[in-house]
Amino acid sequence: MNAYLLLANGMVFAGKSVGAAGVTVGEVVFATGMVGFQETLTDPSYYGQIITQTYPLIGNYGMNRQDMESDRIWARGYIVREACTTPSNWRCETTLDAFLKQNNIIGIEGVDTRHLTRVIRESGVMNGAILTGFDPADPANRPRTDALLERIRAYAVTDAVKSVTCAAPEVHNPDGAPHIALMDYGCKRNIVRCLVKRGCRVTVLPAFATAADVQALAPDGIMLSNGPGDPAEAVECIQNLKEIFALGIPTFGICLGHQLSALAAGAKTTKLKYGHRGANQPVTDFESGRTFITSQNHGYAVVGDSLPAQVGTVAQVNANDGTCEGVKYHCWNCFTVQFHPEANGGPKDTEFLFDRFLHNVNAAKEAR
Repeated sequence: MNAYLLLANGMVFAGKSVGAAGVTVGEVVFATGMVGFQETLTDPSYYGQIITQTYPLIGNYGMNRQDMESDRIWARGYIVREACTTPSNWRCETTLDAFLKQNNIIGIEGVDTRHLTRVIRESGVMNGAILTGFDPADPANRPRTDALLERIRAYAVTDAVKSVTCAAPEVHNPDGAPHIALMDYGCKRNIVRCLVKRGCRVTVLPAFATAADVQALAPDGIMLSNGPGDPAEAVECIQNLKEIFALGIPTFGICLGHQLSALAAGAKTTKLKYGHRGANQPVTDFESGRTFITSQNHGYAVVGDSLPAQVGTVAQVNANDGTCEGVKYHCWNCFTVQFHPEANGGPKDTEFLFDRFLHNVNAAKEAR
């Protein structure tokens, strides 16, 4: 079946349908990872977006239940150069096409993803639609195309955190210690796994849990998870964080958790032209002088210069564009990073940050 990608600027890319049929509208972004396509699809941070994979062959080792970062696909669509139909791996349970169909996700293959990526890099992320059923480039379909373009241009990612957070608290490794409260802004499962494998008891809380909710658990530490959307729109979460930080509990924030912390501290965030999405982003750490290769997935960044000096210090920057990648706070027992130390699949260079966090947790326990 033929499929088409229609961008907000009117460009049309023709290809073949993969996954479900129909029409889907979202924000078109690109991800540069060579592997980890299942983790990408099931990462809640991609809520509201249509993902373009820059690597040309996707699905070559298939899909399985163990590599899910959440219970479902959160992306609104999927664009690949070639979708592998004959995956080869002992853990493979199904193909990419079947996995997309199971999740009712519309995709397209056969697109020149290098060309598309250059368009996004030069113009910035833009809305688009993947569709089957009619060719939007055919003059005979002009009325339908114009109507779809109007819908595309009006689209916006809204209620992102509210849409992806858990409905009720969840406890993992109940006999473990120390006890970590994990704020779920769109949490990837591997954050939980990284804590549990270090012996922690983890209580996952809905994104809008209050300081009183957190205090009632008497946790030893607090994790702030990744998540989707414009961080400045999560006003309730930002206000709650101001009160949660006042509890004095050691805290570690990742991705959206990093951005929300900065906003709670009085800093600003900004939307990047095309974001950082992939497993090959270099981050320079000022304290060690080292540059780490990290996995990232974000379209917004903290404006480092806007962080009040008495509140915190920029601790890491992106070695490509100099954007803020981490903050060490002076007023709170807290540090945050923009990248993903729990990366799966991706580099493990910065997983030691979980150990740094737990060192802070244990030090605070001993000081009581």
